[in-house]
Order: sequence, then structure tokens, then C-alpha cells
Amino acid sequence: MSRLTRGLALGVVLAGCRARGALPCDATGVVCVTLTIPRGATLSAAVDSLTAHQLIGTRSLFTVYARLRGLGRSLKSGIYAFRQDARWSEIVSALRIGRGTLQRFTVPEGLTAVEVADLAAQELGVPRDSFLAAARDPALLGQLGIAARAESAEGYLYPTTYTLRPHLSGRELVRLMTDEFTDHWPRAWQARLDTLRMSRHDVVTLASIIQSEVRYAPDRDYVSAVYHNRLRQGMLLQADPTVVYAMGRRPHRVYEKNLTIPSPYNTYLHAGLPPGPISQPDSAALAAALYPARAPFLYFVAQPDGKHIFSVSYSEHLAAIRQVKEMQTHAPRSRDRALPAPPQ
Repeated sequence: MSRLTRGLALGVVLAGCRARGALPCDATGVVCVTLTIPRGATLSAAVDSLTAHQLIGTRSLFTVYARLRGLGRSLKSGIYAFRQDARWSEIVSALRIGRGTLQRFTVPEGLTAVEVADLAAQELGVPRDSFLAAARDPALLGQLGIAARAESAEGYLYPTTYTLRPHLSGRELVRLMTDEFTDHWPRAWQARLDTLRMSRHDVVTLASIIQSEVRYAPDRDYVSAVYHNRLRQGMLLQADPTVVYAMGRRPHRVYEKNLTIPSPYNTYLHAGLPPGPISQPDSAALAAALYPARAPFLYFVAQPDGKHIFSVSYSEHLAAIRQVKEMQTHAPRSRDRALPAPPQ
């Protein structure tokens, strides 16, 4: 290609890529491509990433265009999201001034809605009260199918890592998190509810208890079996995490005196499931609630290492408690509790 021809081609590209002022799209968009430009990355490395994500087609021509627009001297690191058909001007503008950079927001499983709100305020600057008000929005609860049973979206704020545009409102964040929950609820699970004769809200509630109770993943299905067996036999669930939720704070330890706290969430006092979830369960906890192990256990007690001892009879359970107390004697710094369940 002659120098004149190359110049004309570049001129056409430049004309076609002049800015139209649009920001890169949100990472949650269905036609968006998310990529990370690491700190200290060169223009060449950035172009490699753009090429790998199929955001640009002609690597050499884009490199020339980007250098003419000053990107080589002012490339900003960060997480970006672009439409698949984004113009070169949009891409270069975003990377040159850091416009539209995104944030990663990680929500651990097992947090309460209040704790998620606190985390969002701390890491994203989302007003705490705005987030909690959005989580209680009747329209949102209606879309989740829980308006008649729940006062908030507790349990439906799916715990995962989100890539978000800056300056989200509380309503937008709650909507994203509940949409994520919906995306993680497979159609097959809906059919399973009929087999269990439980509503989805019941399963989410049970999953939230399992999530809060289990530290050792292989125990998850067996803890679920204990709770399902107790529900079938009309026994109290006697789940310590429900007492913690009723207390409204996370104590260093749950004492027997705490088991009498007056609250509909206290499963030492009230039969069946509590009124709603007590934390945000992940897919593993939801699956455990839906598909418990086939086991006859009615009791369990946590060991200092987080694993559980499961028992069928109350006498076996008392022996397991003595065993755990012996372990704790030899590990006095353990912060785990081993409380006996009152006789049934």
C-alpha cells in the first residue's frame, strides 16, 4: 500500500471513530465486554487485551490511532466495560482519562442485609439507608414473589463478586444483587420444591441457616438432613444462627442464656422455620437445602476445627458434646461453641 493510500485509509478510520460522547457500558449489560488494564500496563499490552476481547480488529491501525490521540502517554489502569460495537474513540477516551472505570465488589456468603449495606457504604459509597430502603421496596419483593411473606430482600442479595460502574444508587445495587439471585436459581430447582412441599422462600430460609452454620463444606448436606428430619418430626430446629440473628449482632459466643431471647426468629422457642432468611446463602447452601443427605441424624455439634459430629439419638448427642468439650479443654483458644440441645 502506498503512503498516500495508507494516509487516506487512516483518515477514513479517524473520521469514522470521532467521539460521540457515550460512556462505556455497564458491566452488567448483556452486550458488554469487560476487561482489566493492569497497573503499569503498556499501550501494546492494552491493545493485545482489546484484540483478544475482539473489541478491535486491526491491531496496527488502532495502535497508530491511539498514539495520535495521546493514549500512549496517559493510559489509565482499571476495569472497563465496552459494548462489543464500541467505537475506537470511545475506547481510547475511556482508557486515556479513566472514564467509566468499574469497581469490583465482593459480597461474602453468610452476611445479613445490614452487613451487606455496611459493606456497600464502605466500599462503594452507597448510602446505607438507601440500600436498606431499596431492600424493603414492596415492588421488588413482589417481583421476587415474597411480598406477602417477607419485609425485605434478606436472603436474596446473592453473595458473589460484582463488577460495577461507579456511583450506583442503593436501588440499583439491590436490583443487581436480586437479579443475580434469580440467575442462580435453575429451573430444575423450581420442580424440586414440589417434591419437598416447600416454597422457594422456605428453601432460601433454610439455606441461610445452613450457610451460617457450616464451615466445613462436606458437612453441608448432613446439616441440611438434620434440619429436614427435625421439620418432618415436628421438632424444634434449635439453630444457634437464628438466635444470633434475633440478637441483632454477632457475639463472641452464644450462651445458653441467649437461647431464651424473645423473637420469632429464635428456633429454640418457635417450631418450624423462622419467618425468613437470616443471611445471604450461596448456590451450594441452596442446593444443600434442596437436596439433603439421606441420613437419619437429628443432632449435630461443632468441633473446634469447624467439622461436626452427627448423632441419631439424644444420648449419642450428649456423648458427642462431652467429646467436643474435651477437645476444647485441649484447645482453650477455640472460639467454637458446643451447646447441648434440650431433650425432646
